[in-house]
Amino acid sequence: MRTLVHQFKYADRHDARALFGRWLADAGRELLAGADLVVPVPLTRWRLLSRRFNQAAILAQELARRTGLPSNPHVLRRTRFARTQVGMTHDQRRRNVAGAFQVPRLRRSVLQGRNVLLVDDVITTGATAEACARALKRAGAARIDVLALALVTGESLVAA
Repeated sequence: MRTLVHQFKYADRHDARALFGRWLADAGRELLAGADLVVPVPLTRWRLLSRRFNQAAILAQELARRTGLPSNPHVLRRTRFARTQVGMTHDQRRRNVAGAFQVPRLRRSVLQGRNVLLVDDVITTGATAEACARALKRAGAARIDVLALALVTGESLVAA
């Protein structure tokens, strides 16, 4: 699992996207039943340019394709660069991403009173998901649930 996720995240390997989408759809069945909109965790423009893809957006797109739910990668925007969080503590990660996400004014109407499923590839401490959820909630989302492909627990990577 660790190898598959690392290749997906860092080596531009998208051949497992259908498998990942199926895992997410199965693991998130209850969350998907109450969702109105699927939103991926965004990258900064610079990180997107260097990687050439947003792995969370690929997962959100695959999940939307499987479920028929709308997905919108433009609802949430990363407004500032945050250092790579590898090796940071939970508190350092929270400070690193505090205020780093926002919903553009023109996109807020899409969220009003809607239940959002926030999709990410890997959750380590939850600091990024928490910062994204705060921005979505401030913009008018009724509820935010989070679905991720993997969760880091200690030194292990656990699949959805």
